[in-house]
Amino acid sequence: MIIHTVCFKLKDNCPEACEKAKEVLLSMKGRVPQIKDIEVGIDFLHSERSYDIILRVAVENEKELSDYQNDEYHCSVVKPYMHSVRTASVAVDFVCGK
Repeated sequence: MIIHTVCFKLKDNCPEACEKAKEVLLSMKGRVPQIKDIEVGIDFLHSERSYDIILRVAVENEKELSDYQNDEYHCSVVKPYMHSVRTASVAVDFVCGK
């Protein structure tokens, strides 16, 4: 299993903007077939080093991760939206269960 994790800093991190970003990210569930599991969390601490949103996606293997990265819905809806509302993002991809 591969875990793909992305943290986003939003231009506007008000509760409504964070909820909207969460909804957009979660909209991949059932639309992006490679996703085996998805979680989205909103930061509540708001410290200087905090990011606002975290996305955690589980896929079966590296091929599925590549297919997810290039999925039509992910690329045409989710990525453009998140790019338009974020100021920064960081990602970590790792093998789980080894």
